[in-house]
Amino acid sequence: MSIYKDNATGKWRVVYRYTDWTGETHQSSKRGFPTKREAQMWERELLLKKEAKLDMTFESFYEIYVEDMQNRIRDNTWGTKTNIARTKILPYFGKRKMGEIEPRDIIVWQNELLAIRQPNGKPYSAAYLQKIHSQLSAIFNHAVNFYHLPSNPAQKAGNMGKEEHREMLFWTKEEYLKFADVMMDKPVSYYAFEILYWCGLRMGELLAITPADFNFETHTLRINKSYQRLHREDVITPPKTLKSNRTIKMPQFLCDEMQDYLKMLYEPKEDERIFTISKSYLHHEMNRGSKISGVKRIRVHDLRHSHVSLLINMGFTVLAIADRMGHESIDITYRYAHLFPSEQTQMAEQLDIERMEKSNGEKSGQ
Repeated sequence: MSIYKDNATGKWRVVYRYTDWTGETHQSSKRGFPTKREAQMWERELLLKKEAKLDMTFESFYEIYVEDMQNRIRDNTWGTKTNIARTKILPYFGKRKMGEIEPRDIIVWQNELLAIRQPNGKPYSAAYLQKIHSQLSAIFNHAVNFYHLPSNPAQKAGNMGKEEHREMLFWTKEEYLKFADVMMDKPVSYYAFEILYWCGLRMGELLAITPADFNFETHTLRINKSYQRLHREDVITPPKTLKSNRTIKMPQFLCDEMQDYLKMLYEPKEDERIFTISKSYLHHEMNRGSKISGVKRIRVHDLRHSHVSLLINMGFTVLAIADRMGHESIDITYRYAHLFPSEQTQMAEQLDIERMEKSNGEKSGQ
């Protein structure tokens, strides 16, 4: 590397060479440093990054983390992560050396976040604090796993929040039917909510559906993508998890309804979205329908919980429900355990029978 002063501007410039992933060598430069010292500091940080030495600053390592992870995480999730890092993590740890950050530094940072009060006078929620801490810990974990950082100070310090389990709201079948009845004045709303309730889709999955996803001969709906609105653009991404790629069997009445809906559309192409509405539109319609029908207001996502509740009441197994919902069975057990009928009494009675049979067998053998 070389450092030069641009006599025309009075600024300093760093000229350096680097080797890309194909093995080719390139030359580039960084201009605009007010002083030679600042140019030298930038040059040193660049060398540390290239050699992956953790004497670099946290913000320099964060750039490595971004390069390594950005293409592996869904765009909307990445947007949340970068916002947290930019507003809650980098302002505090950015200039600190990676290898010098200790658990006590994490605790001081946590205490500052715990003391913050929002404009409404309330502190950050426990769930949000957990999310912030988890993002910091993820960055340190990356350094531990791939760049030889001895340990994760955020993990040693422990979390400052906890996951909040909101009360699970859902509609009974009777409540949903009252709601659906008043939605029939807007076909796009009615058919969208029919899919959400009777198939248990996520909103992004619903909004990504195309005509090609239906197979009316087999009564199936293919779920293999999700719709997001990011940076004022429509973006189609893979589903939330690998398990979310699934094929859902539809009841006959829903097949008939969706064929009716497709006939209403003007020459829809096989790969075009059939619900060209937004998530905010669905929220608005949920408010409108709840108010008119008189049923309690729940979130759009709670229709997914309502579908699970319906399947549980119909007697389906955890494994079958998980497969339909695109969940792991353990997730269904954890989230919806309180909805499954308790079999403890039946178990105790069966154990009584087993014990009595054993006792009777012993008496007859005497």
